[in-house]
Amino acid sequence: MSDYYNAFDVSPVPAPGPDAVPPEPFRGIYGMPAFVTIPTDDLAASVDFWVRGLGFFELFGIPGTLVHLRRWAFQDVLLVSAAGVPERAPAMSVSFSCVLSQVDSLVDACRALRPDSVDGPRDTPWNTRDVTVTTPENARIVFTAAKPFDPASQEARNLAAIGITAPGAGRDDKGEHA
Repeated sequence: MSDYYNAFDVSPVPAPGPDAVPPEPFRGIYGMPAFVTIPTDDLAASVDFWVRGLGFFELFGIPGTLVHLRRWAFQDVLLVSAAGVPERAPAMSVSFSCVLSQVDSLVDACRALRPDSVDGPRDTPWNTRDVTVTTPENARIVFTAAKPFDPASQEARNLAAIGITAPGAGRDDKGEHA
Protein backbone atom coordinates (compact mmCIF):
# COMPACT_ATOMS: atom_id res chain seq x y z
CA MET A 1 0.00 0.00 0.00
CA SER A 2 1.21 3.50 -0.81
CA ASP A 3 1.58 6.47 1.54
CA TYR A 4 0.00 8.58 -1.20
CA TYR A 5 -3.61 8.78 -2.27
CA ASN A 6 -5.75 11.02 -4.41
CA ALA A 7 -7.10 13.57 -1.93
CA PHE A 8 -9.14 15.57 -4.42
CA ASP A 9 -12.28 14.17 -2.77
CA VAL A 10 -11.60 16.34 0.32
CA SER A 11 -10.46 19.43 -1.57
CA PRO A 12 -12.70 22.13 -3.01
CA VAL A 13 -10.12 22.75 -5.76
CA PRO A 14 -11.32 21.42 -9.14
CA ALA A 15 -9.06 19.51 -11.49
CA PRO A 16 -7.15 21.94 -13.73
CA GLY A 17 -8.44 22.63 -17.19
CA PRO A 18 -9.75 25.40 -19.43
CA ASP A 19 -13.31 24.52 -18.44
CA ALA A 20 -12.66 24.16 -14.68
CA VAL A 21 -15.52 25.66 -12.69
CA PRO A 22 -14.78 27.22 -9.32
CA PRO A 23 -16.75 25.86 -6.40
CA GLU A 24 -19.48 27.97 -4.87
CA PRO A 25 -18.53 30.04 -1.82
CA PHE A 26 -18.74 27.75 1.21
CA ARG A 27 -21.01 29.05 3.98
CA GLY A 28 -20.90 26.00 6.28
CA ILE A 29 -19.28 25.97 9.72
CA TYR A 30 -16.30 23.69 10.34
CA GLY A 31 -13.21 23.48 12.52
CA MET A 32 -10.74 25.51 10.47
CA PRO A 33 -7.58 23.46 9.79
CA ALA A 34 -5.73 26.71 9.00
CA PHE A 35 -6.58 30.37 8.60
CA VAL A 36 -4.89 33.72 8.16
CA THR A 37 -5.21 36.60 10.63
CA ILE A 38 -4.53 40.04 9.15
CA PRO A 39 -4.46 43.25 11.21
CA THR A 40 -6.08 46.34 9.71
CA ASP A 41 -6.43 49.94 10.80
CA ASP A 42 -9.55 50.39 8.62
CA LEU A 43 -11.78 47.35 8.96
CA ALA A 44 -14.50 48.66 6.60
CA ALA A 45 -12.04 49.50 3.79
CA SER A 46 -10.31 46.13 4.18
CA VAL A 47 -13.58 44.19 4.07
CA ASP A 48 -14.64 46.15 0.97
CA PHE A 49 -11.39 45.28 -0.87
CA TRP A 50 -11.44 41.61 0.12
CA VAL A 51 -15.11 41.26 -0.90
CA ARG A 52 -15.24 43.32 -4.11
CA GLY A 53 -11.62 42.75 -5.22
CA LEU A 54 -10.70 39.27 -4.06
CA GLY A 55 -14.12 37.58 -4.10
CA PHE A 56 -14.46 36.72 -0.41
CA PHE A 57 -17.70 37.11 1.57
CA GLU A 58 -18.33 38.02 5.19
CA LEU A 59 -19.15 34.88 7.15
CA PHE A 60 -19.63 36.84 10.37
CA GLY A 61 -18.25 39.83 12.22
CA ILE A 62 -17.87 41.44 15.62
CA PRO A 63 -18.46 45.15 14.92
CA GLY A 64 -15.30 47.22 15.10
CA THR A 65 -13.21 44.21 16.16
CA LEU A 66 -13.10 41.32 13.70
CA VAL A 67 -14.54 40.10 10.40
CA HIS A 68 -14.34 36.45 9.35
CA LEU A 69 -14.08 36.24 5.56
CA ARG A 70 -14.28 33.14 3.42
CA ARG A 71 -14.18 32.18 -0.24
CA TRP A 72 -14.04 28.44 -0.90
CA ALA A 73 -14.00 25.85 1.88
CA PHE A 74 -10.74 26.12 3.85
CA GLN A 75 -9.99 29.63 2.52
CA ASP A 76 -10.59 31.59 5.73
CA VAL A 77 -9.27 35.02 6.68
CA LEU A 78 -9.79 36.92 9.91
CA LEU A 79 -9.44 40.69 9.57
CA VAL A 80 -8.82 42.16 13.02
CA SER A 81 -8.75 45.79 14.11
CA ALA A 82 -5.29 47.11 14.91
CA ALA A 83 -3.75 50.48 15.72
CA GLY A 84 -1.61 50.36 12.55
CA VAL A 85 -0.36 48.25 9.68
CA PRO A 86 3.13 47.77 8.23
CA GLU A 87 4.25 50.50 5.84
CA ARG A 88 5.32 47.89 3.27
CA ALA A 89 4.22 44.40 2.36
CA PRO A 90 6.34 41.72 4.04
CA ALA A 91 8.33 39.14 2.08
CA MET A 92 5.91 36.47 3.32
CA SER A 93 2.71 35.83 1.38
CA VAL A 94 -0.34 33.61 1.64
CA SER A 95 -1.72 31.78 -1.39
CA PHE A 96 -5.28 30.86 -2.33
CA SER A 97 -6.32 28.53 -5.15
CA CYS A 98 -8.46 29.80 -7.97
CA VAL A 99 -9.23 28.61 -11.48
CA LEU A 100 -7.87 30.06 -14.71
CA SER A 101 -11.20 31.62 -15.65
CA GLN A 102 -11.07 33.77 -12.48
CA VAL A 103 -7.62 35.30 -13.02
CA ASP A 104 -8.54 38.14 -15.40
CA SER A 105 -11.64 39.24 -13.47
CA LEU A 106 -9.70 39.19 -10.19
CA VAL A 107 -6.97 41.36 -11.73
CA ASP A 108 -9.56 43.78 -13.16
CA ALA A 109 -11.52 44.03 -9.89
CA CYS A 110 -8.41 44.67 -7.78
CA ARG A 111 -6.98 47.23 -10.22
CA ALA A 112 -10.35 49.06 -10.27
CA LEU A 113 -10.23 49.37 -6.47
CA ARG A 114 -6.46 49.93 -6.07
CA PRO A 115 -4.64 50.49 -9.40
CA ASP A 116 -1.17 49.55 -8.11
CA SER A 117 -2.27 46.52 -6.08
CA VAL A 118 -1.62 43.79 -8.69
CA ASP A 119 1.58 42.11 -9.86
CA GLY A 120 1.03 39.66 -12.70
CA PRO A 121 -0.45 37.44 -13.85
CA ARG A 122 2.62 35.34 -14.46
CA ASP A 123 3.11 31.72 -15.43
CA THR A 124 5.34 29.65 -13.16
CA PRO A 125 7.76 26.80 -13.92
CA TRP A 126 5.50 24.47 -11.84
CA ASN A 127 2.50 24.89 -14.18
CA THR A 128 0.40 27.57 -12.49
CA ARG A 129 -0.68 31.09 -13.34
CA ASP A 130 -0.20 33.37 -10.32
CA VAL A 131 -1.37 36.86 -9.44
CA THR A 132 0.06 38.69 -6.43
CA VAL A 133 -2.16 41.31 -4.81
CA THR A 134 -1.11 43.76 -2.12
CA THR A 135 -4.16 44.49 0.03
CA PRO A 136 -4.95 47.73 1.93
CA GLU A 137 -3.32 46.11 5.00
CA ASN A 138 -0.12 45.55 2.99
CA ALA A 139 -0.63 41.79 3.01
CA ARG A 140 0.76 39.92 0.00
CA ILE A 141 -1.95 37.59 -1.30
CA VAL A 142 -1.21 35.20 -4.17
CA PHE A 143 -4.01 33.67 -6.20
CA THR A 144 -2.74 30.59 -8.00
CA ALA A 145 -4.53 28.69 -10.77
CA ALA A 146 -3.31 25.31 -12.00
CA LYS A 147 -2.90 25.17 -15.76
CA PRO A 148 -3.89 22.07 -17.74
CA PHE A 149 -1.07 19.54 -17.64
CA ASP A 150 0.69 18.96 -20.94
CA PRO A 151 3.13 16.01 -20.66
CA ALA A 152 5.19 17.48 -23.54
CA SER A 153 5.57 20.93 -21.93
CA GLN A 154 8.59 22.55 -20.34
CA GLU A 155 6.65 22.62 -17.06
CA ALA A 156 6.25 18.81 -17.23
CA ARG A 157 9.99 18.47 -17.80
CA ASN A 158 10.66 20.83 -14.86
CA LEU A 159 8.48 18.70 -12.58
CA ALA A 160 9.96 15.41 -13.85
CA ALA A 161 13.46 16.76 -13.14
CA ILE A 162 12.58 16.91 -9.43
CA GLY A 163 10.84 13.51 -9.40
CA ILE A 164 7.21 14.54 -9.92
CA THR A 165 5.66 12.64 -12.78
CA ALA A 166 2.13 12.60 -14.12
CA PRO A 167 -0.16 9.64 -13.45
CA GLY A 168 0.38 7.02 -16.12
CA ALA A 169 3.85 8.33 -17.01
CA GLY A 170 5.65 5.08 -16.33
CA ARG A 171 4.69 4.62 -12.66
CA ASP A 172 1.92 2.73 -10.94
CA ASP A 173 -0.99 5.16 -10.33
CA LYS A 174 -0.52 4.63 -6.60
CA GLY A 175 3.14 5.62 -6.81
CA GLU A 176 4.80 8.90 -6.05
CA HIS A 177 3.49 11.46 -8.51
CA ALA A 178 1.58 14.68 -8.63
